[in-house]
Amino acid sequence: MLFLNEHQVRTSLNVDEVIRALHEAFARDFHLTLKMPVRTQLDAGPSILLLMPCHDSERNAAGVKIVTVNPDTGVNATYALLDPATGKTLAVMEANYLTDLRTAATSAVATDLLARPDAQVLGVFGTGRQAKAHLIALPRVRPFRRFLVCGSGRSDPGGFCKMMREEHGIEVEPVSAETCARESDVLCTCTTSHVPLFDGRLLRPGTHLNLVGAFQTHTREVDDETAKRSRIVVDTEEGALEEAGDLLIPLNNGVIARDQIVADLHQIASGKKPGRPSPEDITLFKSVGCALEDLVTANLLWKHFVK
Repeated sequence: MLFLNEHQVRTSLNVDEVIRALHEAFARDFHLTLKMPVRTQLDAGPSILLLMPCHDSERNAAGVKIVTVNPDTGVNATYALLDPATGKTLAVMEANYLTDLRTAATSAVATDLLARPDAQVLGVFGTGRQAKAHLIALPRVRPFRRFLVCGSGRSDPGGFCKMMREEHGIEVEPVSAETCARESDVLCTCTTSHVPLFDGRLLRPGTHLNLVGAFQTHTREVDDETAKRSRIVVDTEEGALEEAGDLLIPLNNGVIARDQIVADLHQIASGKKPGRPSPEDITLFKSVGCALEDLVTANLLWKHFVK
């Protein structure tokens, strides 16, 4: 059995390869060969425990991710890759970076399919691991010229901007929530906020949003106005309608109708449904994360070590 620590995972995964692999995975009819139940959520004291199993019979691959979300220590994950033929464990991986990258890479796939080709300003809410991953991954699919970040009251956007400049050569501007919402062509929400981060009336026509932070029915990062103005795409319909407060709250309040969720990512990636019919549309991709993303990324990583 192979064991991979965070350093090995971080130095072995290639951002472009992960984006490409996830695009291919969402484009195929994975529903025909994939067993992927909606993830289990368990209240474990101050932590939330998530279990995310997946089996792909076409690729002969299986695995499960164990995640804890803690208000003090953040997201911590471990992945076990399995051989479905024998039931044996092929590899155990520390999966914090794997989770960060697969989430940002999925947002990159959605951005490539939904954002305007001329998008130049990338805005991010949050200064944690996901904010960093999104600022690294999304420029792979659009030639952004300006980068904005809005942190929470507890975070230091100045320190985050310095880190992005020194470690990744990306000049990021710390801005207010209003500026981030108003001036971004592509806007990513990567926070632990339980309440909306900005006024949806600030969004310009043509904006694309990636929402990745909220994953419970009572939490949300955007308001009713944002949902009402948007053409909504989800990673998987089952997960989004089970967990995504960003959608469930306005749905339950009658602010939006079910048909405003126009597609899942597979339908867009496969060309079964259009991504952006009009340059003026506001498009919104809501990601709660699905086990397919973890399995594809873990399998890609394992092949790197056994080839």
